[in-house]
Amino acid sequence: MQQLASPSEDQRGLLLRLFHAAVQSVQAATLLPAFLSEVRPDPPSGKVAVIALGKAAADMAKVACDHFGDQLFGMVVAPSGYEAPDAHFPAALSYFVAGHPTPTEASLQAGEMALRICHGLRDHDHLLALISGGGSALMAAPAEGLSLADKQAVNRALLRSGAAISEMNCVRKHLSRVKGGRLAIAARHAKVTTFVLSDVPGDDPALVASGPTVEDASGLHKARAIIAKYGLRLEAHVAAALNDPANETPRWTDSDRQRCRLKIIATARTALDAAGAQARAAGLEVTDLGDQIEGEARSLGAEHAALARAMPSSHARLILSGGETTVTVTNPAGKGGRNLEYLLALALALDGAPDIWALACDTDGIDGTDDAAGAYVTPDTLKRAAQLGLDPKAMLNQNDAYRFFAALGDLVISGPTRTNVNDFRAILIAPGTP
Repeated sequence: MQQLASPSEDQRGLLLRLFHAAVQSVQAATLLPAFLSEVRPDPPSGKVAVIALGKAAADMAKVACDHFGDQLFGMVVAPSGYEAPDAHFPAALSYFVAGHPTPTEASLQAGEMALRICHGLRDHDHLLALISGGGSALMAAPAEGLSLADKQAVNRALLRSGAAISEMNCVRKHLSRVKGGRLAIAARHAKVTTFVLSDVPGDDPALVASGPTVEDASGLHKARAIIAKYGLRLEAHVAAALNDPANETPRWTDSDRQRCRLKIIATARTALDAAGAQARAAGLEVTDLGDQIEGEARSLGAEHAALARAMPSSHARLILSGGETTVTVTNPAGKGGRNLEYLLALALALDGAPDIWALACDTDGIDGTDDAAGAYVTPDTLKRAAQLGLDPKAMLNQNDAYRFFAALGDLVISGPTRTNVNDFRAILIAPGTP
């Protein structure tokens, strides 16, 4: 790669290439084949059932089909736009396009089918769970006495509250018949192998897609505390469900642990390492803040702006970070996800500082619910906004960062990437470049 010191180097182009390198490093076709040889029915005549769930589900299932052929049956559940375009799934593999970030009727159908698959397995069969981010909404089976509408209402309230993903998924697990390890318990007689592509800070596999095949250590008391913490108002029968011992996540036996295997095959760290390697090859000094950063998106943007401005200016450098921020929504009519809100706060705090560029994107290709993965910040972001009559502070307060960056032509539109390891943030400090 050309050295950044060259006047022909384009800062946006470099940032975009780093994002693409990060995304490519966590693709199923790159990661999964090496692990599938570990999945063997015993005896060989046993069946292999697959449940592929999440934003990487279609690509993960395609790799599994290539490996197992006609021996495979089961289901794939992915959001709209995350299909594997060149995949030809066998008839024995049902495909669901379900809702994200809020469950839909298709999510409900997928949840019921997953339970039927697991209940039908025997001790000579093998359940292969291919789990990636987004699965909490994509597969739903409400706890006894609850409806899909109840799950949708709780989900929307959690999304607006600013709750961390760990908190959201704790509540979801205790209102479900599939989450929190329940699918593994439903497959009582079969071996279970789970491969996880992690999209959560800390890479706790019990949190990815709310851990349908992973033992859960939380409890109803934690779910109730989260509801209280954010002042969420639940319908009386939903609140009662969080007090019902029947909705406690199952406690596993030693036998359950022996028949269930788990491997995390990629994380945000995988993506940051790939981007960092490319950045160093481009002549940049890299400061890696870690892959587990959480917190309010706008607060983090301001913090990172202060850090960037305090960095020594003698060498071109890059600040990398990953994780998952949150947004407290005060204007439901606003448009924009957590990366766009982070960037707008960053731009305001940078206040036109020279020689600093930034990109923040969701590695799944969709930030929030709109069509952008994220956006760029440039030294003249605020100047160009003023020329267009935009008020960045007001738009940040209105959770309207998407419209801000769209007006500037600074959105990053990648389309769904069919993978997900959460946020990718890169701040480029390039003194003396045009």
